[in-house]
Amino acid sequence: MRHFAEYSKLFMEYLQIEKNVSPYTIQFYQKDLEIFFAFLKQELVQDLNDVDSRVVRVFLTNLYDEQLSRRSVSRKISSLRSFYKFMEREGITEGNPFVQLTLPKTNKPVPTFLYKEELEKLFDVSDTTKPLGQRNQALIETLYGTGIRVSECRGLRLGDIDFSIGTMFIRGKGRKERYVPFGRFAEIALETYINEGRAELLDKVNDKTDAVFLNARGKPLTERGISTILNKMVEDAAITVHVHPHKLRHTFATHMLNEGADLRIVQELLGHENLSSTQIYTHVTKDYLRDVYLKSHPRAKD
Repeated sequence: MRHFAEYSKLFMEYLQIEKNVSPYTIQFYQKDLEIFFAFLKQELVQDLNDVDSRVVRVFLTNLYDEQLSRRSVSRKISSLRSFYKFMEREGITEGNPFVQLTLPKTNKPVPTFLYKEELEKLFDVSDTTKPLGQRNQALIETLYGTGIRVSECRGLRLGDIDFSIGTMFIRGKGRKERYVPFGRFAEIALETYINEGRAELLDKVNDKTDAVFLNARGKPLTERGISTILNKMVEDAAITVHVHPHKLRHTFATHMLNEGADLRIVQELLGHENLSSTQIYTHVTKDYLRDVYLKSHPRAKD
């Protein structure tokens, strides 16, 4: 019989090669399997086929005893269900003890977003006569104007931007690729920055790069660097709410839906694999829908 570590290695190779799962996600799978295998060793279970409903119940009890959140427990169950599905496919196990297990319901946090008045403060805070101000303006117009992730923004290259048709080529999660349009404000900010500010920043280094967004030393911006820039812009704009790069993505989706965009179009723009990931943004539009109702329905108010 193979050792548990060998099964884990087989599964990780499958996730990486066949499923194109990101290294970050693979780390979670690896950790979940390590916890499960440690539990099996503690319970003196030596074969994957010996895991039945009783063993699974004891495992779940241990997880809840550790006061893990429902979300964490759900992820571990999902990881083990996928693992056993792979083992079954490979003929290593004869069944999947996790297949009938109901995932505990999780409370999805409702994403917060910025109102238009708060956004206007951010758009007006940068000194666009200076290279860093031009970069900051292009950065926020890009994040809000396209809804791309901060990691996708960091990975943006000059050749990915097609000004002739107003689209960007985006390399998303799981190596998924998509084209995202951008509007006139982002176009102006990007052209100004690339032709002026970026060229000046690039003169500070010998090693040239085609990364769009650069730091003050002319090197490609990191995700942490983007967060730091945004925090400084928020501070300068005297905005009291907490703002992070992903909040601009939330804001993009919310404003698109508020203005009547089709949910599946927003899903495509955001690069969501499942529509359920996009549907969470419909919850934050309820206040907007209520306002429209109160203003529009003849018997909504006195």
